[in-house]
Amino acid sequence: MPRPPSTMRRQILDAALRLFAEHGFRGTSLHDIAVEAHCSKASLLYHFTGKDSILTELLTPPAESLSVMKEELAALTGDQAVESAVKVYVALAMRFHLEVKIIFAELPDMLEHPVLAVIPHAVDGLADALAGRSDEPGARVRAQMVIGGVAVAVASGVDAEPDAMRSELIRGALGTLGRPTS
Repeated sequence: MPRPPSTMRRQILDAALRLFAEHGFRGTSLHDIAVEAHCSKASLLYHFTGKDSILTELLTPPAESLSVMKEELAALTGDQAVESAVKVYVALAMRFHLEVKIIFAELPDMLEHPVLAVIPHAVDGLADALAGRSDEPGARVRAQMVIGGVAVAVASGVDAEPDAMRSELIRGALGTLGRPTS
């Protein structure tokens, strides 16, 4: 059962996020997290039942955000769906760039994590919106290129100011989709 929010809990989550992004989930131990969070392993285990519960808590917000995104995009069609999908997806990818990096680092294992079960369905909805609801194969391929390209770009740690990064990601995604980039 999760413990109430606390400063120590947040420190543990922040430390785990940094370490998982840098060394991978498998490459990070509870001891590593405790050292980085400046706490004892016992304190860490007071707040979390183990490494998997930390990962679950870290990945829940991006997974929930993907589900919300899918619902918001479902009502849109054509150009409106494309532009909204690009902007919302870029914003989510940037917001959760370390989580994306963790997921990509160990993709097959991560996709088996229960909290991430929403990803395939949400990505299908995103791809449909990015393709402008078109079944044309070229539109579908370009949509998948945007999904992968944005994820890789935010996970790569490119040294760019957030506003510049966002602008470039949106411009590049719209360009890949054959849309005006003004």
